[in-house]
Amino acid sequence: MDVLLDNWSLYREGFWGTVQLTVFASLLALGLGVVMAAFRVAPVRSLRSFGTAWVTVLRNTPLTLLFFAVLLGLPRFGVVLPFQTFAILALGCYTSAFICEVVRSGINTVPVGQGEAARSLGMSFPQALGLIVLPQAFRSVIPPVGSTLIALAKNSAIAGSFSVSELLGVYKPLNEMGYSIIWAFVWIAVGYLIVTLAISALFHLLEKRWGVAR
Repeated sequence: MDVLLDNWSLYREGFWGTVQLTVFASLLALGLGVVMAAFRVAPVRSLRSFGTAWVTVLRNTPLTLLFFAVLLGLPRFGVVLPFQTFAILALGCYTSAFICEVVRSGINTVPVGQGEAARSLGMSFPQALGLIVLPQAFRSVIPPVGSTLIALAKNSAIAGSFSVSELLGVYKPLNEMGYSIIWAFVWIAVGYLIVTLAISALFHLLEKRWGVAR
């Protein structure tokens, strides 16, 4: 317990950094994931190809390599941002590929007749997708989206290797100060457990409110 109490400010800063990474990267992943899922089912071939390429490349690229590409590659093209912003971009884009496939699977559960009926009423593809199909798809993908965002929270630990303040990085100064590394990691694990349980509880409430009865 002394490890936590003596270094409360370090743990608090690392925990807050992990929360920020998780929240902002999740918002980016959800936004991009839904857009890419729409591209994957769009009637325009170029959009389908772009969505497929996005998912294929990001799902098959190691996250650490993506961090290197974003944090070291973008500045070479004149894009200079805080390291935390780069980390959010890397995490969000990587996770968006998985969100895209989850949402697309939800779209496929909606009967084709729903979209056809919307089109017969004069709705455009974006209108039919946004007003008819996605609301129904959302109900069936709440659990897997929650699981994907929990994975994102745990993947945020990689950001600590790139000078970004987050929870796992707390062990470095504690190790240098001579504290027990085992207890340092125990409290780090507790911090991640709090974040993941919070996400799990949120999606449990969403599923209870809007999920499909099984």
